[in-house]
Amino acid sequence: MPKPVLPRPRIGSLFSGYGGLDLAVEHLTDGSTVWFSELNENVARVFSHHWPDAPNLGDISTIDWSTVPPIDVLCGGFPCQDVSTVGKQAGLAPGTRSGLWSFMAAAIEALQPEFVVIENVRGLLSAPATRPQTEGEPDAERNPDDATPADATSRGVEPDPWMLGDESARPLRALGAVLGDLADLRYDAEWIGLPASLAGAPHHRFRIFITAHRQGTVPNPARFGLLTRRGEPGHREGETGYGGAVASTHRLRPARTAWLARQAECIGDTVHPDRDHIREWGGYADAIARWENITGRPAPLPALLTADSMPRPAPEFVEWFMGLPLGWVTDPEHDLTANQQITALGNGVLPLHAVAALML
Repeated sequence: MPKPVLPRPRIGSLFSGYGGLDLAVEHLTDGSTVWFSELNENVARVFSHHWPDAPNLGDISTIDWSTVPPIDVLCGGFPCQDVSTVGKQAGLAPGTRSGLWSFMAAAIEALQPEFVVIENVRGLLSAPATRPQTEGEPDAERNPDDATPADATSRGVEPDPWMLGDESARPLRALGAVLGDLADLRYDAEWIGLPASLAGAPHHRFRIFITAHRQGTVPNPARFGLLTRRGEPGHREGETGYGGAVASTHRLRPARTAWLARQAECIGDTVHPDRDHIREWGGYADAIARWENITGRPAPLPALLTADSMPRPAPEFVEWFMGLPLGWVTDPEHDLTANQQITALGNGVLPLHAVAALML
């Protein structure tokens, strides 16, 4: 007698943007996003368009988690402005936008999801974190003054390779604070950093991805699909596109991520640019041809030219650059200006990048 098909894992989304990380997590778990939290009303319209049944919980700092429906997977990329290497590197601290991580940690504690997936910028490896003051210990010893915007070595940031803050007299790295908080919440975590170019994208865009699961639990592979089988080599055989037999409990992937499955299958393809690519793109021809093969569509014009201004990036090109289907963000139905589209795309997650990272 065949086993019943298991229900799809329920996914909760924080700092959702246009849903790039959610697409990857849905693809890897066969799950479905049941609610999201996005403060920016403009970009929230994009998310709501693609997930019409998922309510927006709004500002994460005002959510009462006791009233939120339970989930199996929580994902999110908390704001990066204060840990980014191109910003002021104020770090992971109360009152900063990146300090909103504390609200995500509160959500994890309240909801107790089986899995947690986090994305952030490379600066998470070097930006400082403010340690909470302990009773009887001066704050100066916990948060030294040498945590200044410079490279990690020169400012004496916590040197321990595990980054968990063994030396209280040295600034703690932001990644160490996140991993330490997850450990305090009794979650086992692992992390990886890699550029989007390793997934075939024509740009570097280095990002950190963290996955965590509750300590003392063994996630059910039949329920959570590929996310629990990270590291398995894949090929194009089998219905899932990653090889191997299809389990009796296998669920067909939702149409929302069908295009992402195809992209994942094409990462390792050998692609040679033709003469037209070389003529149009010059030294970028190899990268453009590879990404066109993966996305399944030609590169749009990269810039908009106007008579009274300098060239500016074309939103449709940036959308393609991020590996998204045509119109995912730029559809006129979303009623976003070109600048709003560029901002949303620039702050988002490249879905295939996340898939590649979470599979390693």
